Amino acid sequence: MSAKLKLRVVSQEAELLNAVVDSVTVPGSEGELTILPYHIPLFTKISVGELIFRSGTEQGSIVVSNGFLNVAPNNSVIVLVDSALHARDISIQKAEQAIKEAHESMRLSRDQRELLLAEAALKRALLEIKVARKASK
Repeated sequence: MSAKLKLRVVSQEAELLNAVVDSVTVPGSEGELTILPYHIPLFTKISVGELIFRSGTEQGSIVVSNGFLNVAPNNSVIVLVDSALHARDISIQKAEQAIKEAHESMRLSRDQRELLLAEAALKRALLEIKVARKASK
């Protein structure tokens, strides 16, 4: 039997995933990072993006916000993020509505903070749509 990873994905709201997988790919702050069994211990920042986990021929995706990745010597991988959403739980309709609202907020706002928040909401909604469409194929 080949080695596996024990993967946990935890957000502020809940533990989204606690599974045994073959690999996990995360959006690192310096680019994508794939973790395989027996990876060296690592603690690093992760960015907003798509976390992909694989087990055999199956693959799953989770949209994650900024957070941290910890790889322990015992093949344990913990991802701690502010928020996360399984691809299967994404509503394209809600994401499209969020895009409209972000565009409207960006059009009307003159406050720098509001513009940054609207831009972040827009990027997340676009990412959710991309991940949901990819997962449905």
